[in-house]
Amino acid sequence: MTQTKSPQTALIHSDYQAPPGFAAFPHAIHHASTVLFKNVAAMRSGEWKDKNAYTYGLHGTPTTFTLEARLAEIEGGNHCLLAPSGLAAIAMADFALLKSGDDVLLPENVYNPNRELGRWLAHDFGITARYYDPLIGAGIAALIQPNTKLIWTEAPGSVTMEVPDLPAICAAAHARGVLVALDNTWSAGLVLRGFELGVDIIMQALTKYQSGGSDVLMGALLTREKALYEKLALAHMRLGLGVGADDAYLVLRGLPTLKLRFDAHDAGARTLAQWLKARPEIAKVLHPAFEDCPGHAIWQRDFTGAGGLFSVLFDARYTQQQTDRFVDALKLFKIGYSWGGANSLVMPYPVASMRKGWGQAGQLVRLNVGLEDPQDLIADIQQAFAALA
Repeated sequence: MTQTKSPQTALIHSDYQAPPGFAAFPHAIHHASTVLFKNVAAMRSGEWKDKNAYTYGLHGTPTTFTLEARLAEIEGGNHCLLAPSGLAAIAMADFALLKSGDDVLLPENVYNPNRELGRWLAHDFGITARYYDPLIGAGIAALIQPNTKLIWTEAPGSVTMEVPDLPAICAAAHARGVLVALDNTWSAGLVLRGFELGVDIIMQALTKYQSGGSDVLMGALLTREKALYEKLALAHMRLGLGVGADDAYLVLRGLPTLKLRFDAHDAGARTLAQWLKARPEIAKVLHPAFEDCPGHAIWQRDFTGAGGLFSVLFDARYTQQQTDRFVDALKLFKIGYSWGGANSLVMPYPVASMRKGWGQAGQLVRLNVGLEDPQDLIADIQQAFAALA
């Protein structure tokens, strides 16, 4: 018999439970910090790392477990950990696998916040961070030291678009017992099978294509090896890198349309890139699907498609001031970082001041092609070229 409760207590403790058997396409959103246990034995037997029980909201709920499992399926991995951003996922890997006295290698075209993290590791944590030519391939073997523990790769580089030879880098690294991490955000895990090429850890910035709405910050680390996953999971726990249920739901909601959106971004970007190749204002199109892009042959070998992100180099006769005027004159392309949403974006980059060894002439401008009509985007670029005068 149900104990009689005062209205004050009934507001907090209710005997009602919704009937079972409800089914719908959307995934349920489970909000929780505190997770309830059936009894003390259940509390003591649950193992958060194995995800065989719910222990605390930070370690997962049905909503986040579902998203992690779905992402692992897409990438061909076995384990996944969510983080509040792509950079948080990168930091999770670094702090899980590196300690004072260790060495990490990063490509010169690395995502700039990852470069900044490398500088911080070197300055405050006694971890050397060294940078390599993204097209080095098997030559990276010469850079591996006895204390090198991790090599970051990015395919392609998210500004200058070089495509690395992942199998060659992985073979050289594994011969020396070094792990390889791949930032696979550009491909959304759809058109580059990182694990099959030999990488040990895949990072995804779910902020981009998986969300698709330009309204969520989230990242993920994916692995196949359980022992490696457990190292990452301990860092995840110690750093407190949880994500909210509503954000996880938004990414889950975007997954069914991910391939359709990605293909539309790809088609639109190739249309614009092809048109830009014939323009006298543009010296080079840096799109991996076009031969102008360093590493194009590797892209042909390892990728099955492309996304909406590429860069162009303006003719060397144009100054930064002129290309800035071009960017300001665009109407459909909005000035902003990130990519993968419905809206097209543009961003000028002073590459020569960002990285060593950049020998290309001309101002670099990166374009994220959204889901607008490509012909309207072409017209927008064409009218903005007038600002170069």
